[in-house]
Amino acid sequence: MIAKYENVELCQDERPVLTDINLEINEAEFIYILGEVGSGKTSLLKSLYGELGIAKGQATVLDFDMNRMKPRKLPKLRRQLGIVFQDFQLLRDRTVDANLNFVLRATGWSKKTDREARIIEVLEQVGLPDKTRHMPYELSGGEQQRVCIARALLNKPRLLLADEPTANLDADNGAKVMELLNSIREQGTTIVMSTHNELWPHRFPGIVWRCREGKVVVESSEAPDLLTRAPQDEAQDAAEEPIEVKPEKSEA
Repeated sequence: MIAKYENVELCQDERPVLTDINLEINEAEFIYILGEVGSGKTSLLKSLYGELGIAKGQATVLDFDMNRMKPRKLPKLRRQLGIVFQDFQLLRDRTVDANLNFVLRATGWSKKTDREARIIEVLEQVGLPDKTRHMPYELSGGEQQRVCIARALLNKPRLLLADEPTANLDADNGAKVMELLNSIREQGTTIVMSTHNELWPHRFPGIVWRCREGKVVVESSEAPDLLTRAPQDEAQDAAEEPIEVKPEKSEA
């Protein structure tokens, strides 16, 4: 088991966001967290990597007791999981290679040859072996997100958390990111992904959780039949605006 929540309550500024959470996450699952903006999707993800504390109940993530989690122990937890953010959060003054090397050095990879080999491995895994010397602003939005996924894979995580990873991508690049995440899951890594795109669980089946009215409801353990959706609904879900990436201006 990757994680287990029993009667958990999550709060923001002492205000309950989600209550009575009872969930399990197991090896090699693909879990979607669906819900409207402000429904608690990101709060639930933050609780899994220790950014948001457990207000009530019992929670275990990767054998760590989240109720007793101290700040000094968070790095040990986070070395066993990867995080993919909606807004990429790449260091924009460094190349792709330098971005990944920074993470490896920070997480204890002391040998340069080991770091170089691991960087090559993850970039090949995400289909960007020729982008090591590129700056983030030289990459498309889809390529930047794949670099973020490569960064999340550096320490061979058992659990990968993705917060709206396709929200800033057009439909084609979004589908490519989903195909990549699904292939990672097929290799044994558990994926937990928040999204507002209702189409993805139909195209890439998984377990569906929905945040609604302060609760987390398990809606299904497999995706419904895609044929039940109206064509106009599919088109609306897929029509995400592409991100425009421009070179940054240097300061005088």
